[in-house]
Amino acid sequence: MTNRGPKLFFDRAMIAHNQGPGHPERPERLEAIDDHLRQRFPQLQRHSAPAADAQDLRRIHDSDYVDEILALRGERAVLDPDTVIGPPSVDAALLAAGCAMAAAESALVDDRPGFALVRPPGHHAEPSRAMGFCIFNNIAIAAAHALANPGADRVLIVDWDVHHGNGTQDAFYDRGDVLFFSSHQSPFYPGTGAADETGEKDGEKTTINVPLPAGVGDDELIDIFKSTLVPAARDFDPDLVLISAGFDAHCLDPIGGMQLTSEGFADLLGIVTEIAEDCCERRLALVLEGGYHLEALARSVGCCVERLISGS
Repeated sequence: MTNRGPKLFFDRAMIAHNQGPGHPERPERLEAIDDHLRQRFPQLQRHSAPAADAQDLRRIHDSDYVDEILALRGERAVLDPDTVIGPPSVDAALLAAGCAMAAAESALVDDRPGFALVRPPGHHAEPSRAMGFCIFNNIAIAAAHALANPGADRVLIVDWDVHHGNGTQDAFYDRGDVLFFSSHQSPFYPGTGAADETGEKDGEKTTINVPLPAGVGDDELIDIFKSTLVPAARDFDPDLVLISAGFDAHCLDPIGGMQLTSEGFADLLGIVTEIAEDCCERRLALVLEGGYHLEALARSVGCCVERLISGS
């Protein structure tokens, strides 16, 4: 793959999703990222993408759940104790899933790494319910979209968010065409992601969970990626690599208890980039998940974008 820098997928309509005063998953998250990237990388353009449609969603989510959420367009509702929607929220969620799909397509078709700068996040959304700020599972929808089209028979999903990606795990737990790797703080929300959760049926041994205590920092997680993720990924030999890029494992994050730095996330991306280079001509895309300290979030995204630009 020729390195032409990342293709950023972003739509200001996703900023309109607002879960109310004091909610950590707030509109300012995307605004902070956008402002930081415009100052640091003025040459990079933003690209919108078509919203996901019901068929895209049903590759991951149950039909009844899809119909239930689509019927709430323009409404206010509480989907779970942490997840609230207002009139713009369903359209924002459809755009988030669509941008994630477009980021995967950028890697597969355009030979450029994609980065979907989206909200609401997705990795907690299960096939039949919203959960943990998430409405639709953006990265799972992107993976299923790639697998449904020529060019990808196996997808690796790496989730470095501080929380376990329970919804993504559920979506592919019995499938052999997706290798799901999650490093996450434990014990912690949502209470899943034990090391013995490794998949079932066709998906046996295609789920790798690395639960970690609070306080883990850059060096420990880099070692885990090198010792555990790298050999498993090379054995799996993916055609596409996707990252659930949550930045709430940052040392400044108000929700998480881990100690990563912005540069540490870029180092993790460097390891995953090497996997993508070795296995699939650097076909790689990132999808934003958590991260709730605005400055740390924006800087971490910026460090990852800089790493994508440098090609290392």
